[in-house]
Amino acid sequence: MHIAIDTGGTFTDCIYVEDFALKVLKVFSTPEDPGSAVVEAVRTASNGNASFVRHGTTVGTNALLERKGARVAFVTTAGFEDIISIGRQDRSHLYDWFATPPACIVPAEMRFGIAERTASDGTVLRKPKDYELRELAEKISTSGAESVAVCLLFSFANPENEIAVANALRSLGLPVSVSHVILPEFREYERASTVTVNAYLGPKAGGYLQRLDANLRRLSLCSAFDVMQSSGGIIPASFAAEQPVRTVLSGPAGGVIGAYQMARKAGFSRIIAFDMGGTSTDVCLMDENEGGPRSTNDAQISQMPVGVPMLDIHTIGAGGGSLARFDQAGILHVGPESAGANPGPICYGRGTQPTVSDANLILGRLHPEHFLDGKVQLDRDRAGLYMEKARGNMATVEEFSSGIVLLAEAAMERAIRVISVERGYDPRDFTLVAFGGAGPLHACALAKALQIPRVLIPACPGALSALGILLADTVRDYSKTVMLKSDADIEPHFAELERAAESAPDKTHGLATRSLDLRYAGQGYELNVPFVPDFIQAFHQLHQKRYGHSNERKAVEIVNIRLRVTVPGETFNLPAFTPRDGDAAQALVETYPMIFAGKKCAGKVYRRELLASGDRLYGPAIVVEYSATTVVPPGWNALVDSYKNLVMEVNQ
Repeated sequence: MHIAIDTGGTFTDCIYVEDFALKVLKVFSTPEDPGSAVVEAVRTASNGNASFVRHGTTVGTNALLERKGARVAFVTTAGFEDIISIGRQDRSHLYDWFATPPACIVPAEMRFGIAERTASDGTVLRKPKDYELRELAEKISTSGAESVAVCLLFSFANPENEIAVANALRSLGLPVSVSHVILPEFREYERASTVTVNAYLGPKAGGYLQRLDANLRRLSLCSAFDVMQSSGGIIPASFAAEQPVRTVLSGPAGGVIGAYQMARKAGFSRIIAFDMGGTSTDVCLMDENEGGPRSTNDAQISQMPVGVPMLDIHTIGAGGGSLARFDQAGILHVGPESAGANPGPICYGRGTQPTVSDANLILGRLHPEHFLDGKVQLDRDRAGLYMEKARGNMATVEEFSSGIVLLAEAAMERAIRVISVERGYDPRDFTLVAFGGAGPLHACALAKALQIPRVLIPACPGALSALGILLADTVRDYSKTVMLKSDADIEPHFAELERAAESAPDKTHGLATRSLDLRYAGQGYELNVPFVPDFIQAFHQLHQKRYGHSNERKAVEIVNIRLRVTVPGETFNLPAFTPRDGDAAQALVETYPMIFAGKKCAGKVYRRELLASGDRLYGPAIVVEYSATTVVPPGWNALVDSYKNLVMEVNQ
């Protein structure tokens, strides 16, 4: 049995195949010990049988966002100790004179220099002396360091000195992250930042994965344990524990892969993935004509550059558990703070602060008796009581709830504009694929605001991230900075990467895909193109599309080479049903009071598992199921397609 598990802020989602059918299990997350919920889910799903387990984790993400990682000793070439703090001097908030960047995760007293020097061509100009290495080790041993990051100048060109420093520091018994292993590419700050983030996450995220792997095997629940990485590919848990920086977008990456796979099956090639969970919302734009999910090597997490490949995902702090509050001026705010799994929304029985979920319950968009298939009863009276106390200058609890929902939707609309309109894409050319526990609640409202013509709600929307993890390919990425002219012989360099792939401990054997990072001579940034016979022309075309201009007379440089080794993931053929003309009467449960645009109306409640292909239902309505609730507003209709997806459009 193959099991995939995605840990969210409120729920831990588990999906597995049993009797050739997909099964979904949701358990409450355990933030104090995320592994407990994972073990519980695996034990319940597998019935004690050893399984292949795949996991999407948010431990690294949360540690970085909350700045709760390890105390890191940063080691670099003497004279460059402060590079990790100085950064690039870019202003992320250009017109906000009071914007203060977050403090560097490595305080000044934890930055150490070693007298050594490697030239840009890889020539070793000065090796560190033995006594200097001993002195460095003694300083770090008394510094209270919990982890070490080593990043020497030009170690990507020749790692000899970096290897010597790392070997000398391993005697301390601390985790040591080395830049030529993590990211053997130029740009000192980005490389330093990436290796520092890896060291920062090592004890917490890496330790979490090691302990979880050991627990699953000790309990005979797991015969193989793999982890989703930020690039959308699977890696062994042992490798993820060594390089946790590759997992900072682990969970959201699963959702992107799941949305892409389900949309392709349904016949939609251009999509905007909209994943709204309990704590955050993740959005990603994908075009099959452009190769599907896009990766980036210059992402920023918590305002720190991370240079390893990751899917191009934009994340904001807006979810079902986002807290609503009034400031001193009486202005309503929603998020980014979240109630999480503990205490959770008011309606769960423990929380006392209003959340987006409580607002949806008051507005009739969540049904108190049909949440998680009735396994969890939502307390509407309790939600109304506490929201009455917190409604401030709002006339009624219903008006308060409407305001909360509108503000949350405004934040999510802005997030979608960032990855579409601000990058030159027209959202009207795309389909909005909504998933996550709360995504289907707000999808139609966002589509209306952005003039997106249709919304796709996949089967099992609340567990789609776990499904993406289940279906993802196994992927290993290798890279190297070469700085060559476009007519140079690069075969020896690719051969070096291929040898590295062959000698990897997990020996991932699969399809090897080559690509190049190219730029015009003198440019500061580069574009990635496939390594094909006409790669230079491909670069000119991509440059024209991305920046609006190109120059075929200008010399082109090869900056980095990249190798991706891919082993295809699981294939699961979703059953296709023959559509019929139906009105969904057999799935109608009851009529229930709802509020849209401040007006009360009688909406219908449908059970999704009773819907048949070809059924069409009209709003106002909600469709309830185990993993999520879908809202069909007035003026919209939902068609059940051949794969039991809901395709929603405005009434004609």
